[in-house]
Amino acid sequence: MGGERKVYSVTEVNRKARAVLEGGIGEVWVEGELSRFTVHASGHWYFTLKDEQAAVSCAMFRGDNARVAFRPKDGLKVQLLARPSLYEASGRYQLVASAMEEAGRGSLQEQFEKLKAKLGAEGLFDTARKKPLPLLPRRIGVVTSPTGAAIRDIIQVLARRFPGIGILLVPVKVQGAGAEQGIAKAIGYLNTRDDIDVMIVGRGGGSIEDLWNFNEEVVARAIAASRIPVISAVGHEIDYTIADFVADVRAPTPSAAAELAVPVKAELQEVVLRHGRRLRQALKGLLQDFRLRLNRQAQSYVFREPAQLARQYRRDLAAAEVRMADLLRFGAQQQTQRLGAAQVRLVHLLQSSVRQAHQRIDELGVAMRHRMERGAERDRQRLQRMASQLRALNPMAVLGRGYSLTRKADGTLVLSAGEVGVGDGLVTQFADGKVLSTVEGKE
Repeated sequence: MGGERKVYSVTEVNRKARAVLEGGIGEVWVEGELSRFTVHASGHWYFTLKDEQAAVSCAMFRGDNARVAFRPKDGLKVQLLARPSLYEASGRYQLVASAMEEAGRGSLQEQFEKLKAKLGAEGLFDTARKKPLPLLPRRIGVVTSPTGAAIRDIIQVLARRFPGIGILLVPVKVQGAGAEQGIAKAIGYLNTRDDIDVMIVGRGGGSIEDLWNFNEEVVARAIAASRIPVISAVGHEIDYTIADFVADVRAPTPSAAAELAVPVKAELQEVVLRHGRRLRQALKGLLQDFRLRLNRQAQSYVFREPAQLARQYRRDLAAAEVRMADLLRFGAQQQTQRLGAAQVRLVHLLQSSVRQAHQRIDELGVAMRHRMERGAERDRQRLQRMASQLRALNPMAVLGRGYSLTRKADGTLVLSAGEVGVGDGLVTQFADGKVLSTVEGKE
């Protein structure tokens, strides 16, 4: 304790620590997933490199990053050639990269793309299923953290644009394990109410890990199943989540979501007043036009001399009645004359038709008798031919010429001597009778 104490400044300690880090390890290749990637106005890149168990801040200066052949973004898996260092001004440990190569897509990004493709194939992102926002909602539901900047921004914008608008906050966790279940339940709860016309679901900005609960399938399906139009407001303008693709409208920020949810009350009132003035002016002009038309009609002959006009109409009506009666009488006479002439023509026509019919009947009778006589003669001749053929074919006629027929006792006709045996009884048919005999022998 008696020796002189060596006291270092913070700057000196940080400088020594930096020298130890840079000299003791040197440049190494490090693999990890990009997160919180930011391009500074100077052109330098600042980001976090992480794996499943650890993370480290990184920087890559403009002269080095100009040689990178791809565009880095959050979720991308890369390999860095970097040296450990310490930023003396804040004492923050970091890696300073001199080279970067793409090593593959990070696990979170892979999950994002896989779920996006799955839900897109199911049609959850289709424009046709998206619901329009109401022009003037009665009450707005908000699903977000009760302590975050997002709810403060939403309330402030809504109060400025439409003072007095109803707001129902359903407080939820917006990051961390299990937060997605709470978000989905809150969306479902708002759909059980009948006083909510539109809802805002979201949170403020953050890393891909911070926003990840809005990339979970349970949240996406809760938004898709909502009967109430949903405005997603997750992160900043550059952040996109699965919830943004499924929602009916995507807002770049929570403040922008509030602007989309309601019109400006003062502007709406001004529109109503302007239309009211135009309507009153139109009604006033219409009333003046009707008054002028009424005055013109009042000055017309109809209103000035109504009795005279009525007498004139009565005279015209009486004259028309006389003309109509004359026309009816003349028409009746013409019809009577035409009817008489038609009756005469009809009588002549009927008489002529009857005479022609009688003549035709006589002619048909003569023709029919001729046909019947010819037919009877043909039938008589045919009958004679058939009788002659029948006589020629009659077997009895053959017997009359000296022939006979011999049958066995059972009536079978005997055609040869070989068909009978000794002792067989035979019946011989002659033209004038039959003879019974018995076979005594055969030669």
